[in-house]
Amino acid sequence: MTSSSTRPANPIDVEDVRTRVNGALAAFMDGQSALLDKISLQLAPAADALRDFLLDGGKRLRPAFCYWGWRAAGGSAASEGIAHAAAALELLQASALVHDDLMDRSDTRRGLPSVHRRFEALHRERGWRGDREQYGASAAVLLGDLLLIWCDELFMRSGLEPAAVLAAKPVFDLMRTEVMVGQYLDVLEPVAGDSADEGALERARTVLHYKSAKYTIERPLQVGALLAGAGPEPVEALGAFGLPLGEAFQLRDDLLGVFGDPAVTGKPAGDDLREGKRTLLVAHAMRALPAADARHLDERLGAPDLAAAEVAELRELVERSGAAELVEQRISELMREALAALAAAPLADEKAREVLLALAEASTVRKY
Repeated sequence: MTSSSTRPANPIDVEDVRTRVNGALAAFMDGQSALLDKISLQLAPAADALRDFLLDGGKRLRPAFCYWGWRAAGGSAASEGIAHAAAALELLQASALVHDDLMDRSDTRRGLPSVHRRFEALHRERGWRGDREQYGASAAVLLGDLLLIWCDELFMRSGLEPAAVLAAKPVFDLMRTEVMVGQYLDVLEPVAGDSADEGALERARTVLHYKSAKYTIERPLQVGALLAGAGPEPVEALGAFGLPLGEAFQLRDDLLGVFGDPAVTGKPAGDDLREGKRTLLVAHAMRALPAADARHLDERLGAPDLAAAEVAELRELVERSGAAELVEQRISELMREALAALAAAPLADEKAREVLLALAEASTVRKY
């Protein structure tokens, strides 16, 4: 492999993947916006909100892994169909984020109002009747559902060979099931889980795998490879690379959710503490802190009245526990596992191996 100094500075932009995916999304939204306008002009705010959410920001990480899974299995760089199929993953991601922001009561996403807050504001500005918060929540549920429907539509109508699309569809469907049940387990843990019991760490790992790790990297890689006609061996090899990398990605995200800079993350400082997320980072902190501190963290995590000063206090408890160091160590272990699997994988294109290496480093260090 080449040295890190010669690898792409922005691996998502190699072969214009980001630009091509953005173009596919813009073209798709042009068609869907026209459809909504035909149904009713009252749907214009919905079309505008979805267009803004899809096209203003987003790293396009999942489409990039899908594309490079395609290239790793011998798919052509000239194919336009793969850009459309990969863009379908961004519609799935957008659906999950719209619903996630509602469940977490998040005010912002990528530095802009979250969808439910946007429709609350629309209700207020137009002086409509009824409960504006309920209206905002209803709009977010329905628009998130619409994005989920559209992701299937774009995938199936990507323009790739129908036999290849059908070969990849079971993994595409499995990925969607995994992320939804992972979301449910994430919602379940704060209300039903015991943070002090022996199973807390394992439950946190299960949520991590299904809500994020598989859906962010492993499954997009495998979907891309299957679209290119890959057999079982390369699909399995890409999974062996993608799963530990996906776990490392989410662990980095968990650290950013507690210690990240809002200017970088687009979310308030310590937002995961406000939202009460029972991540592996928090599970490690609970086990390491003195009983009184662990109990305080457990009781105040996600409390509706959590003020900024108390968020800082909880962040200090997590930092003092040493949990961040444990998570950093685990990220390093997972990266070694992922990179060893990548080095051994039987790929059809060595350029794909190089770009996947660059993507692995970028997605766990967040340099882009």
